[in-house]
Amino acid sequence: MHYIDPHIHMVCRTTDDYQRMAYMGCVAVSEPAFWAGFDRACAASFHDYFRQITEFEPKRAAQYGIQHYSWLCINAKEAENVSLSREVISIIPEFLDRPNVLGLGEVGLNKNTRNEAIVLGEHLALAARTNEVVLVHTPHLRDKYKGTRMIIDMIADEPAITPERVIIDHTEEHTVGLALDAGHWAGLTLYPITKCTPARAADIIERFGTDRIWVNSAADWGPSTPDVVPAFIQEMRLRGHPEQLIRKVVYENPIAFFSQCSRWRFTPPDAATTAAKP
Repeated sequence: MHYIDPHIHMVCRTTDDYQRMAYMGCVAVSEPAFWAGFDRACAASFHDYFRQITEFEPKRAAQYGIQHYSWLCINAKEAENVSLSREVISIIPEFLDRPNVLGLGEVGLNKNTRNEAIVLGEHLALAARTNEVVLVHTPHLRDKYKGTRMIIDMIADEPAITPERVIIDHTEEHTVGLALDAGHWAGLTLYPITKCTPARAADIIERFGTDRIWVNSAADWGPSTPDVVPAFIQEMRLRGHPEQLIRKVVYENPIAFFSQCSRWRFTPPDAATTAAKP
């Protein structure tokens, strides 16, 4: 089954991961702007990073037949530094016309601090001015419910941002309903320590249905793996779910959400194969 990993940090992964993902049926990835594993010292380092995920990474992915898309922001893990964050936000518009950029993300909260909220608000204001789609990071573990509630309230304060153009990612059993009830999309992250397992994600799908939900790996620097979306597919098959239902979650739903971005130019693998025939 073809699938899309709509949240993965490929700058953290080796080319072997691209190859494995291609073998497993991955046809596209989207890469939200992320932490470098340490706090960066200046806006110039973010400028180079934005070049990496908009220029270099699409070429690396293409070697394995995978289409690569990206998102721009200063991640919540570095947003405590408000002055640096404002410098970074000021350079984002320079990159918004790049053909693989889908919008702003992963904006959000990490520890639900005042400074993080200030920076999130300024990201949302930029998204409202530029009519960008938004991908949101929600905090880990004990901070998740409070942070998710704060984020949803802040988005509601930006009337120019319509709910269906925002995906609240890293939702779990106690927060997925908050996102869906507010009219947003919800992401289920299959991550071995602080987020969901494939079995828990399948439980959530069985409870909440398949509308406005996707699954992703968020594979990055930490303990994570890019093969968890195929693991979710297998879990759903073992439970007897039909192929069309599974395909909706892992392939059609990401396309439906990304299609809200005017720069989304996805070539379905079947179309590419047909075009290649004599």
